[in-house]
Amino acid sequence: MNYSADKKQAEDFSLVLGGPLFQLFIHAGLTTDALGLVKRRLIFFSLLTWLPLLVLSLLNGEALGGAIKVPFVYDVDVHVRFLLALPLLLVAELAVHQRIRLVVRQFTERGIVPARSLLEFEAIIGSAMRLRNSIVIEVLLIVLVFTAMHYLWSSQMALESATWYAAIVDGHRHYSLAGYWYAYVSIPIFQFLLARWYFRIFIWVRFLWQVSRLELHLVPTHPDRAAGLGFLGGSAAAFVPLLLSQGALLAGLISNYIFYEGKTLLDFKPEIVVAVIFVLLLVLGPLCVFAPRLAQAKRQGLLEYGALANRYVREFDDKWLRGGASLDEPLVGSGDIQSLNDMAGSFEVVQTMRPFPFSKTAVLQTTIALLAPLLPLTLTMISLEELIKRLVGILL
Repeated sequence: MNYSADKKQAEDFSLVLGGPLFQLFIHAGLTTDALGLVKRRLIFFSLLTWLPLLVLSLLNGEALGGAIKVPFVYDVDVHVRFLLALPLLLVAELAVHQRIRLVVRQFTERGIVPARSLLEFEAIIGSAMRLRNSIVIEVLLIVLVFTAMHYLWSSQMALESATWYAAIVDGHRHYSLAGYWYAYVSIPIFQFLLARWYFRIFIWVRFLWQVSRLELHLVPTHPDRAAGLGFLGGSAAAFVPLLLSQGALLAGLISNYIFYEGKTLLDFKPEIVVAVIFVLLLVLGPLCVFAPRLAQAKRQGLLEYGALANRYVREFDDKWLRGGASLDEPLVGSGDIQSLNDMAGSFEVVQTMRPFPFSKTAVLQTTIALLAPLLPLTLTMISLEELIKRLVGILL
């Protein structure tokens, strides 16, 4: 296979451009082949998931108060979920589509996948795209949404208080008219879009794992300290909108428990820690499939560059310390000293190779992206005035 054909195959890689729902969006005029019309999709899903809840709760007198504990207007979770978290899921599609395909191209443009492995690389891309387009998978996701995921939401995440969408009678939840739309239209739409994202992550993991099994050209002295795979760490930035969506969803859920169930932010420390670990595994975990290859490259590099360094320093020692240099060869200005330093630098790069193709900065950025939506909830523990005073005190 020639390079241009393989480059075209890599450019066709996309975790987003495919599947029955994507084709339905194209026919409905909600997107284009290049994921255009983002604003139109945002408006459509807001009208479909949030606006009917407002209208129906207003008609039933459940929007502003009355006998219920949680009116629609004061339900933080519902507004954050459908006006922030859901739009971010849609925005994430464009970000991932544009950036991940650039990451995939690096495997061939940098020569990491050598010419003899290009046919296998093309087959891996084709397999990933066929899985992405699977009708069966999306049908199974719909079934999952209306079974296990619906049960999880109704039993673990829905409030036990009387709310705009349901009343608790004899321990059973009885939905209002707005509640039926919420439980069987709005929530399933959100859960389907979220589940489809998890499935895309699975495709990404599978793709990377299959690539890691290929014969790769890794250079242990590469300055990225990841044998040339350091570009993979940049893939985490593509998922920032998805991480913000997950953080917003978590913040919305916690908010309702703080405002209406008497909880505090500190009560949710275990959940927050689990969420951080989960998103780190979700975004950076897939890159860990290259850890065995990096470990192998490091071991091989230490052996090879160690032997080369040993040979060089012995010859340097024989030449400059044992009388090997000619009398008319000056030490000052000799390139041997610089070469010795370069050799030491190369060996140090191999010694300090990272076990994973991402840095601590990527871990920090991923964590911050998840936790950023939770920052406003700190105001439930400390007043804004007190927070400003402390910040001013730190700065001054």
